[in-house]
Amino acid sequence: MQVSPDNLIRRITSYAPKADLDMVRLAFDFAADAHQGQKRLSGEPYITHPLRAAEILAEMKLPVTIIIAGLLHDVPEDTHVTLEDIRKNFGEDVACIVEGITKLGKIKYRGIDRYVENLRKMFVAMASDVRVVLVKFADRIHNLETLASVPPAKRLRIALESLEIYAPIANRLGMNEIKSRIEDLAFKYALPKEYEWVSGLATQAIRVKKGYIEKIKSEIEKDLRKAHIPYSEIQGRVKHIYSLYQKLLKYERDILKIHDFIALRVLVPNIGDCYAALGIIHQRWKPLPNRIKDYIAQPKPNGYQSLHTTVFCDGGEIVEFQIRTVQMHDEAERGIAAHWGYDEGGKQASKAAEKQLAWVKELAERQERIKSVDDYLDSLDSLKIDVFQNRIFVFTPQGDVIDLPEGATPVDFAYAIHTQIGNTCTGARINDHIVALDAALSSGDVCEIICDKNRKSPNPDWISFVKTGTARNHIRAGARSKLSSWMKDIAAEEGQAAAKPTARKRQSK
Repeated sequence: MQVSPDNLIRRITSYAPKADLDMVRLAFDFAADAHQGQKRLSGEPYITHPLRAAEILAEMKLPVTIIIAGLLHDVPEDTHVTLEDIRKNFGEDVACIVEGITKLGKIKYRGIDRYVENLRKMFVAMASDVRVVLVKFADRIHNLETLASVPPAKRLRIALESLEIYAPIANRLGMNEIKSRIEDLAFKYALPKEYEWVSGLATQAIRVKKGYIEKIKSEIEKDLRKAHIPYSEIQGRVKHIYSLYQKLLKYERDILKIHDFIALRVLVPNIGDCYAALGIIHQRWKPLPNRIKDYIAQPKPNGYQSLHTTVFCDGGEIVEFQIRTVQMHDEAERGIAAHWGYDEGGKQASKAAEKQLAWVKELAERQERIKSVDDYLDSLDSLKIDVFQNRIFVFTPQGDVIDLPEGATPVDFAYAIHTQIGNTCTGARINDHIVALDAALSSGDVCEIICDKNRKSPNPDWISFVKTGTARNHIRAGARSKLSSWMKDIAAEEGQAAAKPTARKRQSK
């Protein structure tokens, strides 16, 4: 079987015509020689795997340095060629990325230990160099594409790991397209019966709605042209299978209750055109109450920006519109990959990318502090909530945005602002209404914390309803501090009591 990098070269040329394509071809030849004679479980030459991973990286429109690392990512682990050989031939930068991937691959644990160690290594690697994880995404996608060749038990483990680790991390990095690809590929093997059911529903719904959506699209195009509002493209967007499945579970498995299964996405040149297009849509069709979301003025925690509105269209059908600029669309699909900028050395992430990675560095520091697997297991549930839950954003009365997991409470909010505010909080107002401290917050809420300066420590009972690891850790620390103080007071009282009889004896003498 003849394997060629021509398709990879074409992809790179389409977005980076000045890229060093000779170095890409050299990397392909180098990897092909190193993997000579090796086969995948499918029977294909092994080189098809790193080549496909490199093509996926090119689909993300990433720089050549990362693509070359993708071609070489399995060489040090699976062949006689060393990391030093890669460093000599392709430079320090490529070698650093490949070394990071090799470290991620060396996991000797199995079962829950393996899962824990994989999580820890992922976060530490991301904090050190996010490019390592971008290559791992590409590696994982191709492994999922060829999962049918893997034994059933291993197939299930890889699929579940992809849903539980890789897809949520892609989501937190704003990489919607990568997240959705991983989810849909893994869903098929993790929950095959559910996948078959949702796929059948989706196919039927698309058949029914396709003509109607085309008609609505044509009408809005006419309205925008008539109002002289420029638009780059109007796309019909079908919800991804796994995302549809998650929503079906929320709506009693009734697809008729899901209004954004097929949505229209309007791409315009600038922000002003976004709001103008929204006005035109509302001029023609009545919006549903409480279904207008402005993620441009207040982006989602992962950087996502767009206007969303759901309207009653012709014949009473309900349709969702998403309106955004071309740049916003690129960033929504590619996330941190769209922000990646380089200095002359090819290592420097843009300021936007650095901001997006702040949570990764915080998590990596947390992982480094947790040394034993037992301690890590104790924190695993809160870690999943902190990192992998859907995120909401809640405002302080001053307009600052606090990023929290879905279901977070005012106590979580208070600790996210400052430890002292959390420790001394006694009540909360959400949107000017007094609420209990265990009330669930929603995106867009304005939350004000009521504090009592005389309060010295948190209520230990809060541990039963808080959602974030930060809040939980501070409440436990407060309880330990209170217990320690109480024990010191008892010891002091016992010491004083023991000293009193001695004093009386001395007086009697």
